[in-house]
Formats: sequence, structure tokens, C-alpha cells
Amino acid sequence: MNDDAASAVAAALSAAPIGGWGLTLLAVTAAVAGAINSVAGGGTILTFPLLTALLPPGPAQLVVANATSTIGLWPGALAAAWAYRGERQDLPGWARWLVVPSVAGAVVGTLLVLQLPPGWFAAAVPWLILSAAVLFAAQPRLTALATRGAAGGGGSVGARTGGGTASIATACLLQLAVAVYGGYFGAGIGILMLAVLGLLGLGDIHRLNGVKNVLGTAINGVSAAVFAGSSLWGAQAVAWPCAAVMAAGAVVGGLAGSHVARRLPARVVRRGVAIIGFALAAYYLWREYVAS
Repeated sequence: MNDDAASAVAAALSAAPIGGWGLTLLAVTAAVAGAINSVAGGGTILTFPLLTALLPPGPAQLVVANATSTIGLWPGALAAAWAYRGERQDLPGWARWLVVPSVAGAVVGTLLVLQLPPGWFAAAVPWLILSAAVLFAAQPRLTALATRGAAGGGGSVGARTGGGTASIATACLLQLAVAVYGGYFGAGIGILMLAVLGLLGLGDIHRLNGVKNVLGTAINGVSAAVFAGSSLWGAQAVAWPCAAVMAAGAVVGGLAGSHVARRLPARVVRRGVAIIGFALAAYYLWREYVAS
């Protein structure tokens, strides 16, 4: 990332700080995003565009918005992972290996954001949001396939091989790809992980969510650490006041979403987020290829 461009955005933010209403809106939006992340993932679709609207315009605006969103939502992911701790009892030992590609992929994806020119990231954003919206729209089918594979036993990778070396290698490669994408942008990684974990035969959808939340916390935690480190080293990739209020809202939302996940109709949330995602993708496509 161009350090001067990111520093310029941070300087503009310091000169014209976001007001109380903006921070309040960020906290509320982060709470909703935290709840969505605890159930399926994809809360970035809500927080990222709001941050781009609140942050001062500049060459690195989208990069700063992405970094701030990642750090702000991570505490909510941690809270959701803790709330789902009971769903992770009696997991096979090989499932712990999935943390390794999660961390490695997150490092690669996050470094891509920081090293590639901001213009590349700006051009990719509409397509990333559109991909996330499509994944959200397809989630009922993906979840059904994942749950059917887990229940059927023979249809899952884990059940066919008994968690052997080939099964673990395949699982790690799939999770590595998901983690690279998660480190780079992240919207929709929860859905991708639910599909992968279901194919591995790790249990029903609630158990899959428990594992997904841990792996998502690892991915976002690594990304948050890299972004925070780059900011401390002088790149100024994070709008810290925004990240702080988002963290508080995300924790509340993550805990609340985890407790009500089995009672609320998740399809209603998915449809709403998918609609928002398609609308935002259209807006960013227009801004990138028509307005400019």
C-alpha cells in the first residue's frame, strides 16, 4: 500500500473527525454485522460501505475502510466463538489442523491488500461484494448440501477417509484458499467455510457454525494484527476511533446473534444481506466503471 496515501487519509480524518451520529451509526451497524457473522458470516457487507461513506475520500480510502472494518469486527467474532464453545465438543483431533492454513492464508491475503496498489483493490471491490452477495443468496442450498453430507457420512470427505492424510491435506488446501480470500476482503468467508466443513463430516449446521466461528476468528485476528502493526509502523491503515466503537457494537451483536441463531429464521437475514450486497455491488460497479 502507498503509505503516503494512507497517511493522507488518516490526516484528513484527524482534521475532520467523524461526529457522534456517525460513530453511533457505526456501532449499531457493527452490532448487526456481528450478529450476522455469528450465524453465517458476511457482516463486512454492511460495515465496509458505511466506512467508505464516512471516511474522507482519498487514494487509500477503501484500504483504510477494509482494515478498520476487519479490526472493528474481530472482537465480535471472538465473542461468537466463545458463545459456540459447547458445539465444538468431541471434535476429531485432525480438525485442529485447519487453524494452520487459516493463519497462513490470512497473512498472505492481508499482505496483498497492503502491498498491491490501492487502485487494484478499488477495482476488485465491486466484484468481491458481488461474489459475497451471490454466496449469500446461494447459502440455503450450500448449507443443505453441507448438512446432508455430514449426516450421510459416506458423502463427506472426512467420513470416506476417516480423517487420513489425504483428507487432511485436501481440507487444509481448501481452507487455505478461503483464508487468503478472507485476509484480502472477507465478506462471505463464513458461507465458504460452512460448505467446506460440511463436506468434511464435522456434524450438523450448529456444530459447523461453532468450528466456522473459531476459524473465522483466527483469520480475522491475523488480519487485524497485520493491519494494526502496519498502522503502528507508520502506514496509518486504520481509523482507530471508528474501530473502537465498532468493536463494542460487534461484541454485543456477536453474543446476541449466537444466542438467538437457532430461533430466528436465518433465511430472512440472508435475503436482506444479499439484497444489500447486490445493491452495493451495483453502486460500486457504477462508481468504478461509469462515474469515473
